[in-house]
Amino acid sequence: MDNSLRTARLRLRPVRESDAEQLAALHGDPEVMRYLGPVRPISPATVRAETVPRMCRYHPGLGGPGYWAAESRDDGSFLGWFEYRPLAEDSGAVVELGYRLRQAAWGLGYATEGARALVRTGFEEWGVRRVTANTMVVNTPSRRVLEKTGLTLRCTYFQDWPEAIEGAEHGEVEYALDRADWPRAGPDTAGPP
Repeated sequence: MDNSLRTARLRLRPVRESDAEQLAALHGDPEVMRYLGPVRPISPATVRAETVPRMCRYHPGLGGPGYWAAESRDDGSFLGWFEYRPLAEDSGAVVELGYRLRQAAWGLGYATEGARALVRTGFEEWGVRRVTANTMVVNTPSRRVLEKTGLTLRCTYFQDWPEAIEGAEHGEVEYALDRADWPRAGPDTAGPP
């Protein structure tokens, strides 16, 4: 059974163990990790032992994976991953949206395309009631993706980081979209990516 989602340019499929090398390269890129905390090289052993099992985990509340590898439909190349993970173990009603893409995939609309596909599928097929997402105030590109996906700014907050991250002094933002508001988010959000 093919457990993937397809958009015009992407194939989203559950992350699998064989993605370890690609994930290590992605998570080791300082620019990709810029807004996520201090970057330290992640060994392939750590990726295999910790990252991959967490990303391959089945979420009973959602009835499937919480992380999706993003591949180009043109050539099958690995572009990154999307998170669409339930916040409660036993319920898929509220999920967190996130994404991490290779630099070569930035600015081409892949993040918005993949996020829209997951939001639409979650609301239409998986029983999701609310999608949330968080990023730093200064992460303008990610904030724009969330807005184009239909999420709206709910609050700004501050948290203590173990180590300073450039821009953390401006805070973090939470975005959300409720299923009841989704059709009103406009044709750009509700329609095909």
